[in-house]
Amino acid sequence: MTSLSAINRRIISCDLCPRLRAYCGRVAAEKRRAHRDETYWGRPVPGLGDPLAQLLIVGLAPGAHGANRTGRIFTGDSSGDFLFRALHRAGFANQPGSRSRDDGLVLTGAYISAAARCAPPANKPTREELDNCRPYLAAELGALPEVEVIVALGRIALDAVLIVLGDLGAAVRPHPPFAHARACSFGGGLPTVITSYHPSRQNTNTGRLTEPMFDEVFRLARGRLTIQ
Repeated sequence: MTSLSAINRRIISCDLCPRLRAYCGRVAAEKRRAHRDETYWGRPVPGLGDPLAQLLIVGLAPGAHGANRTGRIFTGDSSGDFLFRALHRAGFANQPGSRSRDDGLVLTGAYISAAARCAPPANKPTREELDNCRPYLAAELGALPEVEVIVALGRIALDAVLIVLGDLGAAVRPHPPFAHARACSFGGGLPTVITSYHPSRQNTNTGRLTEPMFDEVFRLARGRLTIQ
């Protein structure tokens, strides 16, 4: 079994997607005015969390001025703020926010991954780019032997998770329809998948995803874990 540290090294050094690498480099060079004095990460972003996690959370991709800046997944933007508050309320995070790689955030019982590891233009990775990244998600799942529940944040994350589970023998055809706070079990010792709207600003600012709705997702996840 490949270790998480080895997988993370492979992710950070990945150059399979020229469009994404060029975009991340350009964003890191141009910066956002509010962060003009910071050094952007500008590379593929590895996963984060507890190697004994029972819960795996899969997002879409790093934010251009969030994780592409900080180098830590879901760190430094409003989506991450929304997620880490929920994880803190659910007992998976030691603090309700994360702004940098060295701010003391610790996840217990949870690990965060993504369908794509580089920030994509307009938050839209291509199918080929997602195909290139999927082996990293599969490798992480293989290196997290205690995972019992996967929370997929959005339809693209769900598709990535289902393909990985399908390769492990899950009957995922046809794919179950996407709906918020829906749980899908596949048997065979495979993790249960719970779907959630992504905590993007588009969803949280419009009320499509509220904090109580997000809390319900992690309440469902916690209830399906062997260790509550």
